[in-house]
Amino acid sequence: MKERGERITVLTCHDVLFARILEEAGVDMILVGDSLGQVALGYDSTLPVTLDDMIHHAKAVGRGAPATFTVVDLPFLSYQVSAEDALRSAGRVLKETGAEAVKLEGGDAAAVATVARLVAAGIPVMGHLGLTPQSVHALGGYRVQGRGTGAATRMLDEARALEEAGAFAVVLELVPGPLAERISGGLTIPTIGIGAGPGCDGQVLVLADALGLNPGFTPRFLHRFADLHGEALRGARDFVAQVRDGAYPGRAHTFESEGPA
Repeated sequence: MKERGERITVLTCHDVLFARILEEAGVDMILVGDSLGQVALGYDSTLPVTLDDMIHHAKAVGRGAPATFTVVDLPFLSYQVSAEDALRSAGRVLKETGAEAVKLEGGDAAAVATVARLVAAGIPVMGHLGLTPQSVHALGGYRVQGRGTGAATRMLDEARALEEAGAFAVVLELVPGPLAERISGGLTIPTIGIGAGPGCDGQVLVLADALGLNPGFTPRFLHRFADLHGEALRGARDFVAQVRDGAYPGRAHTFESEGPA
C-alpha cells in the first residue's frame, strides 16, 4: 500500500461486536492495543495490563474480524526483560489468538535486538516510536516527542534501526508533523501516525476516542467521527424512563400463553 501511495487505516478494538463493525467498514488493520487498560478496564495507564488480558481480548477480536489483519500489543514487562521473554510472549499471542503480528515500543538497542529476535523466529513485528505509553513516567508525561535537532535525529535513527531489524511498520505517536513526514520518507516500511500529522503512510486512533465514547479525552490530534456517548446516554435514559413509567415492556414485548415464541 505504501508503494502504491494508498493510505492505511488502523483502529484499535477490544471486543467482538466492534471488531465485526470494523471488518464490515473495511478497516485495513485492527490493533488490539494496551489502551485496553484505560478504555475497557478503568486503569489510569497501560502499565497494569497483563499478557493474559491482551490475549483474552485479542481472541474476542479475532472471532469478530477473522478476515482483518490484526496486531496485538505486547504489554509492559512482557518483552523488556529479555529477548527470550519477548519470544515466549509473542509466541503465546500468535498461537492463542490467531493474530498476524505483535507490536512493541521503543527504538533503543535492546528494543531493536528484540525485534530482530522475533522476526528471526517468524513473528511479524510493528514498532512504536515517539510517545511510548509504557514509558510515560520516564518521558515525564504525555507530551510531544522528537522536538529539537538531537531528539529528531535520534528518532530517525531509531526508525531506520527498527526497519533494518525487520519491523514491517512503525507507529509514530505525538511526533511533530515535519519530523513524522521526514521519517516516513526515509523508510521503505509504512509509518502509522497518531498525533503525528498527515505525512505518515497511515493513521490509527483508539476506537473509543474516535467514536466519542470518551468525551473527557480531548487532545489536539483527535477528531470524533461519531458521538456514541451521547447516543448511549440517551438510550439508557429512555430505558430508565420507560421502565419506571410502565411503557416498557408492553404487549408487543410479552409472550402469550399460546402461540409462537
